[in-house]
Amino acid sequence: MMADNPWKEIEDYISEINNSVCEDAAALETFRIRFLGSKNVVKPIFGQIRNIENERKKEFGQKVNELKSVAEAKYAELEIAIKQSTKSAATQNIDLSLPAEPFKQGSRHPVSLVMNRIIDIFEKIGFVTAEEREIEDDWHNFTAMNTPDDHPARDMQDTFYLKDSVNYLLRTHTSSVQSRVMTSQEPPIRIIAPGRVYRNETISARSHCQFHQVEGLFIDENVSFADMKQTLLYFAREMYGPETKIRLRPSYFPFTEPSAEMDVFMGTADEKSRKLTKGTGWLEVLGCGMVDPNVLENCNIDSKKYSGFAFGIGIERSAMQKYDIGDIRWLFENDVRFLKQFSTVI
Repeated sequence: MMADNPWKEIEDYISEINNSVCEDAAALETFRIRFLGSKNVVKPIFGQIRNIENERKKEFGQKVNELKSVAEAKYAELEIAIKQSTKSAATQNIDLSLPAEPFKQGSRHPVSLVMNRIIDIFEKIGFVTAEEREIEDDWHNFTAMNTPDDHPARDMQDTFYLKDSVNYLLRTHTSSVQSRVMTSQEPPIRIIAPGRVYRNETISARSHCQFHQVEGLFIDENVSFADMKQTLLYFAREMYGPETKIRLRPSYFPFTEPSAEMDVFMGTADEKSRKLTKGTGWLEVLGCGMVDPNVLENCNIDSKKYSGFAFGIGIERSAMQKYDIGDIRWLFENDVRFLKQFSTVI
């Protein structure tokens, strides 16, 4: 008689499980503890297998496993039902007549707006964006760009060197991207290098110790000064308007020869343009020049076969001019009252 009791006990539990109903999470947890918890009612039944006839032990084990499976399936079913019921109740409590929650619109930073615009202009004529590290070694930042240790041009840039290091520094220009590209790929090379650069300068309304540049480099056979001028004229007219005039003034950079500054004619029609151009009508926007043969040779490019031009544009100056920003420090202070002005600018 005793041998039949475990079988009936299993059937009773299965029937109880199948008929179980849980109204809430608390009832579901009670069900879980009773049938699936660490001290559930199924565990003692396993111990009764010793009272089962040998020829029916396998059948008994299968029946106990069935009980456990029924309990697990029922728990999953009840859990889904309670979650759906809770979600439905929450949905019914929503007042659809209420106004939608206002989501604050973010905005692009003015530096990003100008940088992306410049990148788009040059990508249209085949320039590829190249990016590199901001912590650079002295060779790629200076020496490769025709600025050896004793070169006076080093005095033009106050450099942040890493602590206890005379070889690693925060790059002073994105020309270091150019040197890395030139030492890693064969001409023709047509790249623009946007990024942040650092110089140890006094922070004021007109200068900062960090700023952004977009530099360009084009190297191929038979590249001339005229190619550079036409490329920069295209850029100026895309950036400032289709009737824009430019002029190139002789200048000096250690990595280009000849070198030039490019001005854009802004006119003197109003007080703003007169102030911006200091009464001349011309605004300096970038530096440029033909890549010095020494730079090509430093980067293992045959200067007798290849030539090229390079240019560099200061982003902050362009952003300040475009959006009439009077203090460069506004571009680095992340004041939302300032930044939200650009939420409608694309």
